[in-house]
Amino acid sequence: MTGPDPVHRTDPAARAARGRAARKRVPRSAHAGWIPSVGRPDPVGVLERQGRDRLPELLPVRYGRMTASPFAFLRGAAAVMAADLAAQPHTGLTVQLCGDAHLLNFGLHTSPERALLFDLNDFDETFPGPFEWDVKRLAASVAVAARENGHSDARTRRAALEATAAYRVTMRRLARQGELDVWYERLDADSLLPLVRSAGRRRRVESSLTRARRRTSLQALGKLTDVVDGHRRLIHDPPLLEPAGAPDMAALRKIFSDYRSTLGEERRLLLDRYRFVDAARKVVGVGSVGIRCFIVLLAGRDADDPLFLQLKEARESVLEEHLPNGPYVHPGHRVVAGQRLLQATGDVFLGWMSGPQGRAFYWRQLRDMKGSADVAGMSPAELAAYARLCGTAVARAHARSGDRIAIAGYLGGADTFERAVADFALSYADQTVHDHATLGAAVAAGVVSADPGV
Repeated sequence: MTGPDPVHRTDPAARAARGRAARKRVPRSAHAGWIPSVGRPDPVGVLERQGRDRLPELLPVRYGRMTASPFAFLRGAAAVMAADLAAQPHTGLTVQLCGDAHLLNFGLHTSPERALLFDLNDFDETFPGPFEWDVKRLAASVAVAARENGHSDARTRRAALEATAAYRVTMRRLARQGELDVWYERLDADSLLPLVRSAGRRRRVESSLTRARRRTSLQALGKLTDVVDGHRRLIHDPPLLEPAGAPDMAALRKIFSDYRSTLGEERRLLLDRYRFVDAARKVVGVGSVGIRCFIVLLAGRDADDPLFLQLKEARESVLEEHLPNGPYVHPGHRVVAGQRLLQATGDVFLGWMSGPQGRAFYWRQLRDMKGSADVAGMSPAELAAYARLCGTAVARAHARSGDRIAIAGYLGGADTFERAVADFALSYADQTVHDHATLGAAVAAGVVSADPGV
């Protein structure tokens, strides 16, 4: 089994030379091309194969959400893009990939010390693979979002270029730093404000930070629960939130106990101070719709001291069929280990376990000062600034898990790589529009059912 590239105990010059040698396999300018392969899989067929072991009653919700726009399609089509990237030559410079690094899989979260940070926030598809796959998915998502916001092709290309340039510049900066400095690198949320030039936009960012700080379990208590016969219970909002039935509740209590064993001793002690109150099945995201997901309400000191945890099924990463075996057998362990490796600081309640029928799950906090950007409606300048931030975050994550010096050596001091990836992003944005239309046609023809209302 293989993981991210080990940082070989060789001098930095040799590691940089290894990166430059990768240009012979894949020249930096070669990343510009996107031409669908002759045997490219039908995108609807890829999505249908993904849905075979999902909850069938929720698949129309998934397709309905994906038909909303090309960007919504891109969000749900990580498997489609993984197959497309795998059909192209790659550098062989391996990192722990996010696997789904589109614009809305970044956001705010809190560290165990209660500092608000900006980082990647979705790791369902994390897996070791070539660093450029995350960069290309990010750049493509920037291009699709820019076009949906009505930006010109020149401004769309500029935004994609900014994301990739920020990745290259950050990686080269981190390549010159020591190991502990890289490991402790993080993006504090308050440091985002100087990046925002317009006063109006700065006020909106400040408002977003304030809202994120308020998104705690106590705030969620009023939104997600009611008092029924004197007891606090999760609300009923089908099909998005439905109380767990007796069989599910019994299984959840069992796997809650198993999950506890994957936490550190001090975190088990903290978890033991809470009691299990209620659970409900929840629909989340776009690409995740149909995957088994529950939220669990716990109570601590009293009923006004809540903790919400999310239990989500972990499946095989969409990258796995295209890459060598990874280091983890258990899919939940893969997700948790990937998140711990990629995020600057992690969730104290992150853990995993196996559930009924051998299904793999992982646990995390549902709300802990979390927030995300509203990409729709961003001006060209705002989107470019946000794209730079996301590119910086991806480089920081990759520098922890792969050979940052080799990657920096491959990227070099010129802008060759980012110009190529920006060209790819525009071409792949065209592909996404076409694939989105293909899904719409499949819905119209009755091949798949879609419920656009939820």
